[in-house]
Amino acid sequence: MTDTRRGSIQRLDNIAVVVDDFEAAKAFFGELGLELEGEATVAGDSVDRLIGLTGVRSDIAMMRTPDGHARLELTKYHSPSPLAGDPQAPPNVLGAHRVMFAVKDIDDIVERLRPHGAELLGEVVQHENSYRLCYLRGPAGILVALAEQLG
Repeated sequence: MTDTRRGSIQRLDNIAVVVDDFEAAKAFFGELGLELEGEATVAGDSVDRLIGLTGVRSDIAMMRTPDGHARLELTKYHSPSPLAGDPQAPPNVLGAHRVMFAVKDIDDIVERLRPHGAELLGEVVQHENSYRLCYLRGPAGILVALAEQLG
C-alpha cells in the first residue's frame, strides 16, 4: 500500500539512548554484533535549539545492524549533566523503552554479553514453536530483547 500524503514516514532511521559509560556501551553493542558506523561530538546553538536544552555538548556513536537496515545512536552528555533515571525500572513503566534484536544462538549471545554487564530480567523462554526470547538489562539500564526464530 502506498501512502499518498505529502508528509509521510519513509523509514525508522535510528533509536537513541543516553548512556553514562560511552566506551562500555560501544563494547556491549559491538559484542552483540552492531558495527560502529561513526562517532562525533555535537554542540552549539543549533543542537541547543533542536533538543531544547542550553549548553549541550555530547558524544554520539552510531551503531549499525549487520544488515544495514537499523541504527542505534548511543549518546553521552557532558553538558548539561544527564538526569538520573532508574536503571532498574521494570519494563512496564510508562514511557519505558527497549530495543529488540533478531539473533542466532541466543544462549551464546547471552553468555558473551555477561562480561559486559548484561543481566537477564527473567529467563530465556520459548514462545510456542516459533521463538526463543529474553530480556536483558544492558549499559545504563537499557532494556534489550533478543529473539531467536526457531525452525
